[in-house]
Amino acid sequence: MDELSHIRNLGIAAHIDAGKTTTTERILYYSGMIHRMGEVDDGTTVTDFDQEEQQRGITIYSAAVSLEWRDCRINLIDTPGHVDFTAEVERSLRVLDGAIVVFDAKEGVEAQSETVWRQADRYKVPRLCFLNKMDKIGADFHHALESIRTRLSGNPIAVQIPWGQEGTFRGHIDLVTMEAHDYSGTPDGTHPAVTDIPADLQLQAQEFRHLLEEKAAELDDALMLKYIENQPLAPDEIRAALRAGTLARRCQPVLCGSALRYVGVQPLLDAVCDYLPSPLDIPPIEGRDPDHTDRVVPRKCDPGGPLAALVFKVVADTHSDLHFIRVYSGVLKAGSRVLNVGRKKKENLPQLFRIFAKRRERVERASAGDIVAAVGLKEAQTGDTLCDPRGGAVLLEQIEFPETVISMAIEPQSTNDRDKLLAVLRMVARCDPTFEYRANEETGQTLISGMGELHLEVICHRIERDFNVPVRVGRPRVAYRETISFPAEAEGRLIRQTGGRGQYAIVTLRVEPFEPAPGEETLRIVNRLPAGTIRPVFVSAAQQGVRDAAHTGNLGGYPLINVQVTLLAAEEHPEDSSEVAFETAASIAFQRAVEHAGPVLLEPIMKVEVVTPEEYYGAINGDLMARRATILATAMRGRDHLITAEAPLATMFGYATQLRSVSQGRASYSMEPKRYQRMPATLAQQVLGVM
Repeated sequence: MDELSHIRNLGIAAHIDAGKTTTTERILYYSGMIHRMGEVDDGTTVTDFDQEEQQRGITIYSAAVSLEWRDCRINLIDTPGHVDFTAEVERSLRVLDGAIVVFDAKEGVEAQSETVWRQADRYKVPRLCFLNKMDKIGADFHHALESIRTRLSGNPIAVQIPWGQEGTFRGHIDLVTMEAHDYSGTPDGTHPAVTDIPADLQLQAQEFRHLLEEKAAELDDALMLKYIENQPLAPDEIRAALRAGTLARRCQPVLCGSALRYVGVQPLLDAVCDYLPSPLDIPPIEGRDPDHTDRVVPRKCDPGGPLAALVFKVVADTHSDLHFIRVYSGVLKAGSRVLNVGRKKKENLPQLFRIFAKRRERVERASAGDIVAAVGLKEAQTGDTLCDPRGGAVLLEQIEFPETVISMAIEPQSTNDRDKLLAVLRMVARCDPTFEYRANEETGQTLISGMGELHLEVICHRIERDFNVPVRVGRPRVAYRETISFPAEAEGRLIRQTGGRGQYAIVTLRVEPFEPAPGEETLRIVNRLPAGTIRPVFVSAAQQGVRDAAHTGNLGGYPLINVQVTLLAAEEHPEDSSEVAFETAASIAFQRAVEHAGPVLLEPIMKVEVVTPEEYYGAINGDLMARRATILATAMRGRDHLITAEAPLATMFGYATQLRSVSQGRASYSMEPKRYQRMPATLAQQVLGVM
């Protein structure tokens, strides 16, 4: 248990281009894990080891590394910043205990910063903030700090202030120890000079120190007494109060620096050890009893407890898939046999590895609090729970992922490769929960769906590069959804009497609209059948029939979302009933009910943020309005205008080219899925008429 207090499981997350991967690279260097720092622009960083990442200069896949700093072992995951790869962030934050959120000091909070922050809130992840790129032209510490407070509703507490900014940035003032750290004399930032605070920064440092003491006192009653009595607060007292506040998610310590210029990374690592939680600081993980799903089972982090582990990522490998696993309690051993609780299957777990980007180090066991990877699991997928087959099983909450928003047709260039392509698509879908594919047997066409154009483009390149299947792809198309307008009931019957055993199943159900909570499934199935009406196995079959029917929709074959289905009545035959019969009957009942429930078409709405110089503001605003956009807010970001809008995805294809043209390349934008919204009837008819 003492060892557990020295473990830190954390991720680095941010908007694209805020400097996450560069920060990770510097962390690895200063911790002694690498002896030469790579650069993102050169494609030589440790965590961006995939060929596609190196060519594009962006992170696509989350990468795990382990390192030592002070007396702590840090398991660190570098996550992507591009919204198309948000699933990587989602599943990482689900299993991490803390996070470093990196901000561009010029831009402050950006669109994906908000998404990451919401994800961290959903999984109750304590976090630090690092204001990076303080040497960038336009960097503004005060603006970035304030944007965290106003746009994210955070409670940022500065524990450092910058020493200079833009071209004069040379280090920071540590407000806890009231010392200045000067990096100007050290080429790689290894040994900054610790000096007295310069005279021209004394007043500002005193003001921020007073604010730090005030905020720390608000987090600790004992400190509040000392603060009221004007007694000085010791550095250790301030750190203890900030740690308690961070663990309770009441505050976020804020540091500053420039990872590219080697400034401020070691103090960031110190802050990880000082403020972020160990596995022991996290409340017990809550799961459910697999036999009584309404019963909550807490599992505290204890190596001596029963095994409970969560598979949070699957990576396809040439010989066998690599499964990333977070162990919450008990001990996971190589060569053991585990129970996949959700799938009710036992699996062998031959090998365990500690992961360092693309390098693997074999280990024999992993205790509670560890993050490892396993090779040899056959059935496990993202979100599955692993337990000891001898007892003590618990079902941990699955990871929920956003709905896909874009589709395109894909086909092999050679008909001989068709089966190979389908096998590759199956494998990609197994590894990426935000990727779907659907083969239409009638037309022979295969549709792939994902989170954006870049997401599908990267997958297509990977199919060609890694699996040697040349493909042709169609133009991107919108991944519409369907829903219903009002409640309706229907009955589904399957009664067939033949010479031998027949088929018999009757299911009555009701469908009604419902609004899922964030992270909740968009199709809710409620069982209201009186106890003993039909066998439990037939109830499960009926639920599966509903899910299958919902996936194919009613109007245009698009999946149905935001629907609650209630099983009201059912009837079985002692000999002729089967699981297949109940799947079919439930599917018929669901389709009939939906037909009478006012089905409508939904389209994905995107949140769009555009940053533009003033002279292009009018033209860009007008162009957005022409795309059926709703302008939500406009603000100033330095000398530039920030336009926040919502627009249908269908109108935003090719927007990057149009924006460059309108602004002569000087405006930039970001876009992320926001929600699905009912489509205007005339436009819906046009979409359905094309099919």
